[in-house]
Formats: sequence, structure tokens, C-alpha cells
Amino acid sequence: MNQSDTAPEAILEPGLPIVDPHHHLWDRPSLPPPRPGGHPFEDVIRLTPRYLLDELRADAGSGHNVTATVYVQCGAFYRADATPALAPVGEVEFVNGVAAMSASGLYGPFRACDGIVGHADLLLGDGVVPVLEAELAASGGRFKGIRHITAQDADPAVLGHMAHTPAGLMADSAFRTGFGRLTGMGLTYDAWALEPQLPEVIDLARAFPDADIILDHVGTPLGIGAYAGKRDDRYDTWLGNIRELAKSPKVSVKLGGLGMPFPGFPGLDGVSRPSSQTLADLWRPYVEPCIEAFGAERCMFESNFPVDRWGCDYATLWNAFKRIAAGASDAEKASLFSGTAKRVYLLA
Repeated sequence: MNQSDTAPEAILEPGLPIVDPHHHLWDRPSLPPPRPGGHPFEDVIRLTPRYLLDELRADAGSGHNVTATVYVQCGAFYRADATPALAPVGEVEFVNGVAAMSASGLYGPFRACDGIVGHADLLLGDGVVPVLEAELAASGGRFKGIRHITAQDADPAVLGHMAHTPAGLMADSAFRTGFGRLTGMGLTYDAWALEPQLPEVIDLARAFPDADIILDHVGTPLGIGAYAGKRDDRYDTWLGNIRELAKSPKVSVKLGGLGMPFPGFPGLDGVSRPSSQTLADLWRPYVEPCIEAFGAERCMFESNFPVDRWGCDYATLWNAFKRIAAGASDAEKASLFSGTAKRVYLLA
């Protein structure tokens, strides 16, 4: 069923507290013209060129009980007059300002950006420490860790304009030196890697068994570019790697990101608005095995908004997650929808 053909869905379990542990903010006042045959991810930005506090509040206030959020880096609002190493501090400064606005209470009890995941270039090695210290100082105590994107594939059609990460980054000696300094400071690492890269995440987790690593987007299964029509064929490989990664007890996983173009799910095309039941049926095979492997206490549902708006609206997305978790106990739901995020990101 396509949601566009029906009335808006009723909100399921509207009282269930939610901490959304993965969203972005940005403002793109000017966009290049559409390119014929361009990557579908380009439509993500065109769909939502502006996503700031007002837009986030509108989504979080669409019926679900979203009490707090965690911001995750997206390269927004870097310092224009800083060195490349220190430019990402601007993103933390900006987000902390948004968090301070929300914490004033003027917008109600909702706490936007209660945790901040920024960016620092781990290839700086030991030199990453001053950057992390500057981000900590700029964050009002909200800085929790970083994401240094490692998503990469040999086929540039998979990532489109985001295909700029070198292969083998997680094994690079400088990266690992920087990673050690990051985790030595008690900070978290969000790992965005694609499904074929999961063995690299496994190796990183084994090399740093005390590191708090959060796997984004259930490992991003692929069904576009060289993987078009092959997602199901690679499912067992994905599942085996998820189970292997779960053996590292400090690794947790975010359940979401499946509304992006990369998995190539049927019916998700940036235009259609599937129902939450349709989404739950599509996503369940990737969400439930993660919960089984990691346990609810190491899993957290995420919106990945506004990126996942490409596939659905905010209210429908959380309805889909609630349908998937319908058989979970109250304690498991508490972990999946808020508790794991609070524990991993040290939220109040």
C-alpha cells in the first residue's frame, strides 16, 4: 500500500519515549542544477535543502514521543577561516548553539542535539588530539565522539558524489594512531561503512577491543550500481559479518538508514511514500538479525533524517520501527528506542 493513497497513519505507541540517535542539520541555500542520470543521493539534498531546528522540531513533534536527539556530522557549517584540521570545529560550535536553544526550554521539553558526534581527521594521527580538544571545548559538554566516514566502493556509481574515500582507510596506520587517541580520550566512533566493508570494521573492532564503536545503518546493504539486483544474493554474507561483528562486546549498531537509495529496495524511489507496514516488511530482515546478534541493549533505532526522507516521512519511519519491535518486551523496547542511545552517548 502506498501511503500517498491513504489518510495519514495513526501514531503507534505514542507514549513510548524515543531518543533519536542519528540525524543531521544543514542549510544549502544554493544547489547545482540536476544532472541527467545523476546519482539518486543528489535528490536527498534537493528534497530538503534546509534542515535546521525548526524543521527538526516539526519532525520530532509529528506525533511520536521524541525526547532528545543526537546530531551526527555531515560536513555542515565548517569554519571558513580555519586550517583544514580545525575547520570541523565550526560544525560542533553551530550544533552546540542549536542544542543551547533547545535546552532553554522555550521550545518545550524536547532536547535537540543533546549529544554531538562531530568529525576529526583520524589520518592526522597524534595530531588529532588538539582538534578533539577544541571540539570538546566548543561543545558545552555535549561532544561525544566523531564519525570519520569510511564508506567506499570500487564502483563509483554506488556512492556518486560521495565517492571520495580511499580504499582500506580503516587499516591505515595513521588512521589507527588517530583512532587510538580518540578512544583513549573516552570518545565514541561512528562507523559508516558499506556492506562489503564489514570485514574491515570487524578487524578494527578486534584491534581496539575497548573502543566504543557504533555501526551506522545496519552496515548499509547495497542494491545499486554494481550491486543492482544482487542485494538478496549478498544477504548471507551480510548476516555472517553482522554476527561476527557482534562478538566484539563494545560494538553497538544503529537500526536505520534503510530509507536511503543505497539498498535499492523496491518501491523506494524518492517519490513514492510507502506505508509503515510496507517499510517494516522491507526492513525487518535487516533489523531483526541485528537485534538477535547484538541484543537490544546494543541496538538503537535511528531516523537518519533528513537523509531518509528520501524513502518516507518521519512519523511513518518510527511507525515502521514500532511494527518491527511489536513483539519485544517493554525492557527491550526501552533499550531499542532510547536506553541504548542514552548509555552509549552518555546522555542524562
